[in-house]
Amino acid sequence: MRHSHAAISQAVHQSLETYLRAIGPDALSVQADDEGLWQPLDAAGWDVIHRTMQSPQMAMIELSGASNDQQSYRFSYQGRILEGALLKRHPGAVSAVSFWLPTEYFEEHGPGRVHELAMELATPLPFCTGNAGLSFNCDTSLAGARSEIHKLRFRYPGMDVPNIDWDTFHIGTQVRGPSWLTFLGQPVLGELGGVSGLRALLRHPETTVQEMAGERAVVSLGPWPEAGDTEQGNILPAYRELAHVLEPWLYHEPKIHTVQSMEDTRRWERRFLD
Repeated sequence: MRHSHAAISQAVHQSLETYLRAIGPDALSVQADDEGLWQPLDAAGWDVIHRTMQSPQMAMIELSGASNDQQSYRFSYQGRILEGALLKRHPGAVSAVSFWLPTEYFEEHGPGRVHELAMELATPLPFCTGNAGLSFNCDTSLAGARSEIHKLRFRYPGMDVPNIDWDTFHIGTQVRGPSWLTFLGQPVLGELGGVSGLRALLRHPETTVQEMAGERAVVSLGPWPEAGDTEQGNILPAYRELAHVLEPWLYHEPKIHTVQSMEDTRRWERRFLD
């Protein structure tokens, strides 16, 4: 969202309440304190969260269902002051929010309900872009986790590897890439010719484009998310088609990121294009 926290706090709070109603009041049990340590999310903790959300300045909130790597439910929000002096060196900085569900929730409630929930979460938010789909969920700081994901992500191109803290300093109004649900707002949707222009560019039979209020839309790539499997020849043709349509607006990590080689980074970013 290309907006500062003060302008979007109520919308984010509304989406958080929707998320909590869907997952149940006990699904989130810990919060990260100012030092990044997990603390119990009791009644007093929720009071702190609500006060933080109402702050006129900024809000950094991290909530989880567990204090270890098995974080089945998670809420993460970076509500920044985009006009502030600290972000002058980051003209592509945005505010962002993410909501996590375990695959068990998907299996219990079905893809229709998850699609519906994603729409309910996104509707109040003045997003530029957004994504919903399958993703690796683990602590990448654990020994061996990063290298294992590095191998698996090229085999399963539909599995995302999100890094919201890093990406939202640089992404601006660009699109991270195609997902099961790809949310598009302005300016990208307008530059694509709006909903009608976007529909005309997408031919895969399982792809749908749904208009949303506020000159926004969501592209759905089939009735359920797919991981794909390049070793089995499942290269996700609907995802590839959308990637080619969105190519001029796709996000590319800046070269200052040194977690992995830039060659592998660019290869990952182009997994649906080459």
